[in-house]
Amino acid sequence: MSALDQVNQLRERMGQSIIGQRDVIDRLLIGLLANGNLLIEGLPGLAKTRAVKAMAKNLECDFSRIQFTPDLLPADVTGTDIYLQTPEGSEFKFQPGPIFANVVLADEINRAPAKVQSALLEAMEERQVTVAGTTHKMPPLFIVMATQNPVEQEGTYPLPEAQMDRFLMHVVITHPPLEDEVKVIRLVRGEDNSSTTGETEEAIPQSAIFEARREIGNIHTSDAIDIYMATLVQATRTPDDFSDDLKRWIEIGASPRASLALDKCARTHAWMNGRDYVDPEDIRAVAPDVLRHRLALTYEAQGEGTSPDDVVREILSQVAIA
Repeated sequence: MSALDQVNQLRERMGQSIIGQRDVIDRLLIGLLANGNLLIEGLPGLAKTRAVKAMAKNLECDFSRIQFTPDLLPADVTGTDIYLQTPEGSEFKFQPGPIFANVVLADEINRAPAKVQSALLEAMEERQVTVAGTTHKMPPLFIVMATQNPVEQEGTYPLPEAQMDRFLMHVVITHPPLEDEVKVIRLVRGEDNSSTTGETEEAIPQSAIFEARREIGNIHTSDAIDIYMATLVQATRTPDDFSDDLKRWIEIGASPRASLALDKCARTHAWMNGRDYVDPEDIRAVAPDVLRHRLALTYEAQGEGTSPDDVVREILSQVAIA
């Protein structure tokens, strides 16, 4: 079975647990295959945690969930050195924290204080943590999927721009339509009434993910596509060159990480759709998720109710492929 077949199988299994969120499932898989970290935002009850768990359940991996609270300490995430008394004498031994897993669910990440966010940042960016001067590497398959609630403000610590930029994509989950919500009711009712768990399907091996990444690395991008991606990001930095609305709306544009993220996500999107080349539609499909958290809007834009997605749509309408 090819890597694409196995990833599609993972997608279908996740779809059995997550009704009406096909785009969200695809974004989670893009983050996994592109070797990046995701920020997942949505109101309570929209299956943010369930979606991540569904992926981890069907993938051969170690999964950990960290519930962030204001009193959390960095050692609660990274682990710490503990003092042991052995027959050979006493020694300090490193006790790994929950960050040492393949798939890490950082639930309500904006409730963590700055010190904890800093410790998580090193793991996300450097794929390692440093405790008591010693560096400990993360496993080869490692992804942080962080969730946050957009409406609660009490007891939260807004993520700084530097940390937001470390997330490959910012995935927004919305309410499902009526027909899908009916299916959700029936799905959960069936789970509650089920007396047997049934046979457990064999998990998708990690080797399929690594093979997929190798194939994605060989996806072809033309010079015109490279210029198109760079121009989209450039439009966030020099908005007055493109339209008066963009000039009024954008305070701070995206960094070069946005261009790199567009490239990774567009190539992954093309691969998941069975193509060995990137076309403009791949870029347009992932652009909102890649750019929405990397834009700082002006007070005027916020006062008008303009959202980052409105800005991205305007950018896509103004920038043409060469």
